[in-house]
Amino acid sequence: MRGKRVKASSTNKLSKHISDKWAKTEVLKNDAEIRKHLPMTQMLTESRLQGMLQQYGMVYVKPTKGSQGRGVMKVELKEVKRAGKLVQSYTYQLGLKKRTFTTHRALYLSILKYAKGKVYLIQKGIHLLRHKGCPFDLRLVVQRTPRGGWNATATVGRVAHRRKIVTNGSAGGTIYPTAHLLRSYASSAKLTSMLKQMDQLGVRTATRLHRVYPGIVEIGLDLALDAQLKPWILEVNTSPDPCPFALLNDQTMLRRIVRYGKMNGKTYRLRCKKAKRGL
Repeated sequence: MRGKRVKASSTNKLSKHISDKWAKTEVLKNDAEIRKHLPMTQMLTESRLQGMLQQYGMVYVKPTKGSQGRGVMKVELKEVKRAGKLVQSYTYQLGLKKRTFTTHRALYLSILKYAKGKVYLIQKGIHLLRHKGCPFDLRLVVQRTPRGGWNATATVGRVAHRRKIVTNGSAGGTIYPTAHLLRSYASSAKLTSMLKQMDQLGVRTATRLHRVYPGIVEIGLDLALDAQLKPWILEVNTSPDPCPFALLNDQTMLRRIVRYGKMNGKTYRLRCKKAKRGL
């Protein structure tokens, strides 16, 4: 928890699933082009958390191992008026619960208490685009081809529950076609260009990870778009859940995922109970 480093070499490189977020981040940081799309990320310590809050105002604290948005906290530093004076206030949200503190020390001790000794990291907060007032991100799936290359095979939008900070379907997120969520932010030509850029970023990411972890056959990138429509890699999942695509009216991408997965020896459970269909 207190700055413990997790080496990429500690993970079975032939495994199809790499769970450690920090290990994957360390690999991706070695690629100059990918690094431009990685939010600043550090292992959690009290001083690093304080420094990043002072620099960015908002960060996410998340376990290095975990899925479906479990354990992810949104942490903010704000200035509020009290008795006519501006003072600093610290807040974090986990699930539906929000807690506010008057000192950084109290904030950090509360986070430590929740973490229960697990290893956590800090990630610069990206202010997500919104749909009907709720933040959303995108899931991009990239899969190994029979000839050994990589293809971006599917993309979908995930809108967070109105009172939550994560977009995962397991946390009450709602699934939409990517184009539907972005049409109010970009023209048709701009959207085509953005999707191509994200596909290229996804293929580059898969290629880089595969050099270190040759066992992986597919990845799911969680991408945030900022106000300038720049894509940021929030997380890379090496066992992406295809369930969001099962909720789309157009099943073309789902069929493509399953077809590529079958060629790579993968099978999928498509019993999607928690995510909601947006359209």
